This record gives sequence, structure tokens and C-alpha cells, in this order.
Amino acid sequence: MTVVKNRADRVMFYDISWQQFENLLKDLGEHRAARLAYDRGTLEIMTPLPEHEHYKEVISDLVKEIADVLDFDFDYESFGSTTWRRESRMAGLESDNCFYFQNEAAIRGRFDLDLRQDPRPDLALEIDVTSKSLNWFPIYARLGVPELWCYDSGELKIYHLQNGEYVESATSLVFPTLAIRDLPKLIEQNRADGRRAIRRAVREWVKIELPSQPNS
Repeated sequence: MTVVKNRADRVMFYDISWQQFENLLKDLGEHRAARLAYDRGTLEIMTPLPEHEHYKEVISDLVKEIADVLDFDFDYESFGSTTWRRESRMAGLESDNCFYFQNEAAIRGRFDLDLRQDPRPDLALEIDVTSKSLNWFPIYARLGVPELWCYDSGELKIYHLQNGEYVESATSLVFPTLAIRDLPKLIEQNRADGRRAIRRAVREWVKIELPSQPNS
């Protein structure tokens, strides 16, 4: 095993077996700040910084606010930084947040999810305030998550999984008729007034867009 400490907030481990990864998850337990990602023998352990956590919480709240205003025919579920993993794909990670929308009914009320037989989340959120040492896209791709939102430096990028790779898109699969990439601008315009002000602003923004929504 080789250990490389790239920065104070993250450590890389190389030549880690799947069983070592599983053992580490057990040893660390569920109540921890650190997040892990595993990619074919390479392990990254990251401790989020305050700025990272702020945007994770804000954007996660806005996803829920948007879903509530749109009032879809289906419900939604959020599983936070759940550890998603598949040994056959040698892939595992903990997203900043993940959501079920179209597949929510299939997992409703359950906590024993297994990607070998259950649907993967419809949307995952990643906050890249500073660039990750490990490229998490191939991990997400092997897990089969269809959509990623990546926030970094005031910009929100949307990626769709196509033929095993992520391709940047102007629109979201979950909210196809909303200009989701405008969310950082709305956040910054209202951040000085607090979290509730941001949420109110986004709710009003969605309502303005409602005439073009299929569920309006």
C-alpha cells in the first residue's frame, strides 16, 4: 500500500484491495465527516471544508425546493452521502448528495439498497470547491448514475451518462425545462440575505418558469 497526502483535506491510498476498502468503511463507521471514493485499487479520503459544506447544503435544499414547486407526479428521496459501491465494477463512492426522482417508488421506505438489484440514484451532486485528486466520473459511470451536477467556483455544470461516459449538457434530465445552470447566480444574488432568502428566490424563479412546465 502506498500513501500520498496531496493536501491537508485529502489523502490518497494506492494498491488497496476491495476487502481493505470494505474493512475501512466498517472501521470508520457511518458518523464521520470524511468521504471516500474507490476506483480499482485507488482510494481517496477527503475531509470537506466549510465552503464545500455550505454549497452542498444550499444546492441540496434548492433541488428539493424546485421539486416541491413543480409538484411532479412522482415523489423524490434524498440519501445524502450514502456509500454506493459495486464490487464487480471495483467502484465505490460517497456523493455530496444523491436523489431519486423517477425511481423513487422502487426504493420508497427502504434502507437496504443494493445497486446489484436496485436502481441507482437519478441525480448526484458534487461540490468541487477545490479539484479532487481522483477523477470520480469513471466511478459514477461504472455505478450507472445517469446525471451529475458539479458545482465549482460559482459555476454549476450538468453531465449526462452516455455510452459509459459523462457528456456536459445545457439541461437537466430531472428538470429539463429549467435553466439549472442559473442557480449559482441566484445563490450569490441572495446569499447576503441568508438561506431562507435564497430558497424564496429560487421558488419564485421556478414559478416564473411554470407556464412552460409540462405539469403546470
